[in-house]
Amino acid sequence: MITRDAEQPIRTLLRGFPIVTLTGPRQSGKTTLAKAIFVDRPYVSLEDPDIRLAAHDDPRSFLERFPDGAVLDEVQRAPELLSYLQTLVDGDGRMGLFILTGSQQFGLMSSISQSLAGRSAFVELLPFSLDELARAGKVPATADAMLLTGGYPPLYDRDLPPAAWFSAYVTAYVERDVRQLLKIQELEVFQRFVRLCAGRTGQLLNLSALASECGMTHNTAKAWLSVLEASYLIFLLRPHHANFNKRLVKMPKLYFYDVGLASWLLGIRTPEQMATHPLRGALFETLVIAELMKSRLHRGERPQLYFWRDSNGNEVDVLAELGVGLMPIEIKSGKTIARDAFNGLDKWQALAGDAAVNPTLIYGGSDEYRRNGVQVCGWTKSGRVLENQGG
Repeated sequence: MITRDAEQPIRTLLRGFPIVTLTGPRQSGKTTLAKAIFVDRPYVSLEDPDIRLAAHDDPRSFLERFPDGAVLDEVQRAPELLSYLQTLVDGDGRMGLFILTGSQQFGLMSSISQSLAGRSAFVELLPFSLDELARAGKVPATADAMLLTGGYPPLYDRDLPPAAWFSAYVTAYVERDVRQLLKIQELEVFQRFVRLCAGRTGQLLNLSALASECGMTHNTAKAWLSVLEASYLIFLLRPHHANFNKRLVKMPKLYFYDVGLASWLLGIRTPEQMATHPLRGALFETLVIAELMKSRLHRGERPQLYFWRDSNGNEVDVLAELGVGLMPIEIKSGKTIARDAFNGLDKWQALAGDAAVNPTLIYGGSDEYRRNGVQVCGWTKSGRVLENQGG
């Protein structure tokens, strides 16, 4: 088993909370991690119809089967359990009794915030990070191979081409789960919507244009996008709110949590296709920003990541909000850094003044060095740039 960065934070939280809730996309390794932490506790999956029926028919008796706690997997399938769980842990008084897992963020979160407020800590588990793969010696050999593969665990423990796995994943989970939540009848329209989202990864999100291209209303596109967010397929990066320049872009940028899934949805199947694809730069940016998200979320922390862009096209890809200021991070997919690669960082730092700390450029090569006061690092170290930065 590849060691997960989230393991130690979860063990720490279990010393201070009776319950830890582990959320994230399907197949991100939640069950494997929960079982590894609670190796001597019972495990039940509420995906199992018989177990779900028992939990629904007699929740109190169901929970009495686990006097010393358990792993309750896919708990969003039995939300009625949560209020009984509250009574149980309040009466018991011990910490570290249960790990709950779930894959649908907003349904699960709203149920837990109502029933288990103050009793459960939360950790979000995404697919493998580059650091986790590096420790196991499993980082793909090239950036293009990584952009094709992504980080979903089954791709690293099975001898399976990414295209075959993603095809099955999208059919089994994305289309089933998300369509159930949205009660979508027309599968073709939904498939088109998800592919159009993939074509916008790393770009400003114009919701009206997306809706128009799909032939749907603005409100429908907004609702579908919210469910893709809640299912941990995409996230939106917001522009930073500080008024460094009056003429700021207000739209968010859209990213996929897993770059391999985005590449598959775009029809990219080989490293040769990837190398010349017009969206390679956007996919590389997607990989790096998802790594920054993982570096925070896997430690139970909020990412506090934004971007900056003005109406003249000046841009910094990421502003990381730290306790001591804002850390600007520029992302370049090439293996060679051109002279103008630092222009966005220079422009923003001139506006930000003392608010700017430790400017960084992440690129498609492997060398690490400082240049013109900017820390330059290779793509495989993306997840480490926020380490020891506070915030």
